[in-house]
Amino acid sequence: KEIKPKVAIGENVRGLVSHDKGRTLETMSNTLEELGYNVQFKLLLAQYFNVPQKRERVFIIATRKDLPNTYEFPEELDYFVPLSVALKNCPTSEGQTYPKRKKEIMSMVPQGGYWKDLPLKVQKEYMQGSFYLGGGKTGMARRLSMKEPSLTLVTSPAQGQTERCHPTKTRPLTIRESARIQTFPDNWQFSGSLASQYKQIGNAVPVNLAYFVGRSVVKYLNSFL
Repeated sequence: KEIKPKVAIGENVRGLVSHDKGRTLETMSNTLEELGYNVQFKLLLAQYFNVPQKRERVFIIATRKDLPNTYEFPEELDYFVPLSVALKNCPTSEGQTYPKRKKEIMSMVPQGGYWKDLPLKVQKEYMQGSFYLGGGKTGMARRLSMKEPSLTLVTSPAQGQTERCHPTKTRPLTIRESARIQTFPDNWQFSGSLASQYKQIGNAVPVNLAYFVGRSVVKYLNSFL
């Protein structure tokens, strides 16, 4: 309202689309409309924009109403980048480690596998009370696969519900590996504690996805400026 830019870009988790039965996103769109903008939103899949990660995010593009209403979202690529490519020659860096018993258990999980790939006795030990509850809990004791993009990175690679174990080494992803998966350049420096650095990376918009969205906005602006 204060600056009235030609284009405004918003980004959020996919749950925004269904939050409060869609009313939250509708309120946001209506507010932007009242401020003088045409509004579009779309769920973009990062893995089809040169990001080695299965990450779905809603992007909102608002273009000022005195400009052509011709903005188009970037088109998905017809390939994805597997972790084998993303992690090749990755610089070494610090990272979280597993306690002794957890490392022993995680060593039994195959690439792309999770807790159900463990022996039944070990499943019960690892899952404890959760073993008897419903739901797939597919993020628990999860090891990534070199053949696929990573699962969505979170703010800690060793959270119980969203485990992100390295595909071939029995440990969580390091800082630089996580940054590679979010497509940060290797010379990008993160500051603060180890936990803070993981949080900065996990909460970020993947660089390459942002690049494609940014280029689509530049293309839109260049079409009439």
